[in-house]
Order: sequence, then structure tokens, then C-alpha cells
Amino acid sequence: MAVFPSSDAVFQINDGTTLRDISPYILSIDGLPVTRELKDATGLNVLGRAFYPTLQNTVITLELLWSKDASVGPDLVFGAIFDDTAVRAWDWGPEGKVTGDIKYSGNCWLRAYTTPTIVGDLLKAHVELQVDGVVTRGTYA
Repeated sequence: MAVFPSSDAVFQINDGTTLRDISPYILSIDGLPVTRELKDATGLNVLGRAFYPTLQNTVITLELLWSKDASVGPDLVFGAIFDDTAVRAWDWGPEGKVTGDIKYSGNCWLRAYTTPTIVGDLLKAHVELQVDGVVTRGTYA
């Protein structure tokens, strides 16, 4: 069984110009690779619930170290797409982005970008990205 350290993972998002690798700022990623809705399809006189799979409904949640570093800092990237009227491309490589590594990708909307401040803690950012359409599984070329 191959095991990959989380430090190899990469997350990139298009800031309107190019895919930006914001991995060095990410503390955690949640919601990937995919979430989908299940509709209750339970009939009468059965002993257990039955479900029918329907639409993907994936929300990617990122916890990041806040930074305004030029070109890749989370504030520069997410501040630039805050008022977007078009979806942004993203990709995530759980094992890295070397040729042949698994890649999940899609388009998203910036749903939330907050910077909660806690005394005695590092300044962090919380980001929620609503996937538009489906998450695609492929590999890096």
C-alpha cells in the first residue's frame, strides 16, 4: 500500500491570470475529492433506509495562513476573485503534481473568505469554494 505524506499535496486555483499554487499557506483542506447528495428512496414496510445518488455538491474548505505575499499569498489570490462573476479553475493533487500523480479538478465560486483573528494565534484565513459542476479525476501530465 502506497502512503503519501500530506506535505506532498498541492492545491492550485486560477486567480484570473494563471493557476496559483497556494499549497505553502494551506493548513488543512476538507471536502475533497467529492460530496454528492443522496435522496431518500425508502419504501414502506422495509427494515432499513435506501438511498438514490443524485448530484455532486462539493464545497472545498481551506484553512490557510494569511499572507499578502506578491503573486501567491492567499489575500492576493482570494482578494482578486472575491467579486467574480465567472467560475475559477482549481486542481488538487493529494500525492503531488508529478507526471502520473492523481489530480482532481474543476471550477468553483468563492463562497466565503474570512480572516478570523484570535489573540495569541497566527493570523489565518478561512475559505469556502463551491464547486460548479462536477469534480473530475485524472492525472497530471
